[in-house]
Amino acid sequence: MRIYLDNNATTPIDPAVLDALQRALRDSYGNPSSIHKEGQAARRTLEQAREEVAALLGAAAREIVFTSGGTEANNAALFGVIGSAKGSHVVTTAIEHPSILEAVNVLKQRGAEVTTVGCDGSGRVRAEEMIAAIRRETSLVTMMLANNETGVIQPVAEVARHCKTRGVSFHCDAVQATGRIPVDVKALDVDTLSVSAHKFHGPKGIGALYVRSGTTLEPFVVGGAQERRRRAGTENAPLAAGFGVAATLARNAADGARMLALRDSLEEGLRAAGLPVAFNGAAEERLPNTSSATFRGADGEALVIGLDLNDVAVSTGSACSSGRVEASDVLLAMGLPEPVARGTIRISLSRFTTAQQIERVVELITILLPKTIAAAAMGP
Repeated sequence: MRIYLDNNATTPIDPAVLDALQRALRDSYGNPSSIHKEGQAARRTLEQAREEVAALLGAAAREIVFTSGGTEANNAALFGVIGSAKGSHVVTTAIEHPSILEAVNVLKQRGAEVTTVGCDGSGRVRAEEMIAAIRRETSLVTMMLANNETGVIQPVAEVARHCKTRGVSFHCDAVQATGRIPVDVKALDVDTLSVSAHKFHGPKGIGALYVRSGTTLEPFVVGGAQERRRRAGTENAPLAAGFGVAATLARNAADGARMLALRDSLEEGLRAAGLPVAFNGAAEERLPNTSSATFRGADGEALVIGLDLNDVAVSTGSACSSGRVEASDVLLAMGLPEPVARGTIRISLSRFTTAQQIERVVELITILLPKTIAAAAMGP
């Protein structure tokens, strides 16, 4: 049986979510904007889901805008909050997801000035460096809550509070963190925040953008009055229903402590095997499900392939960068030399991961690693 440990890329759908999705596909087929019974049934499904997603984030339902996923939510925040880019100043970090970094690059091409703040060797961006980068003309600061490759949690609340005192809009990409650690938009003090259902056992194709009440957001998608005129297009009530159930399950579950114990067991097992391994960001607070393991002298891609042939799915980093052979930009920003960074794999757990699976993965890596190190030493 396959062992799936690439949950930072996407998670398997929870059976309860699948049941809700199937019921909604059957029963909530109306257009939520229609006034007839079928339309109003779909509207009730949509609004119940909105309440459930809002509860997960500590938000009000009216502050939740449904999107097609985290990438759209991030784009909607950056392009919607900053408006005309010319003359604007944006502060971001070197370890953001491509859906942030590439959107920022577009803003730069349109005339915005951009300051990119690096991270330290542990993968953490220092709050004082972010704050120091803010200027009088700064329009937007964007910072992820937890890195998708290392799992390192960033000092979002400290930076966001400072932005509030300066009247600067703050966006947080919380896609990787939501459903794994508590995420409360009021405690974080952010203006906008993005989440995606498929990162915590919900369906793909739906996410949400939290927009703090009173925050001006120019619509990123136009052509209708849906989502309080913040995102046009017929709402997908069935996907929203699945999203809502996933949010409720994540809110009520106590998965964090269990995943943390399994992750620690994984890392302790690899160390105990005497392997040449270092865990990126281990000195910092991390997501409980994420382990970024660098094996000195190894080829991470070869190790991923070897594990896949033995029915284990892991990755070399961000799935959105799959197909590239370059070293991870995040690891390079942390100061890892490129040959060392290439020896990294990301192992990410979920609520369905078992202790037996972890034991098997440790066993397989112990067997496969010497072969990949030897192959890497021989060169192409």
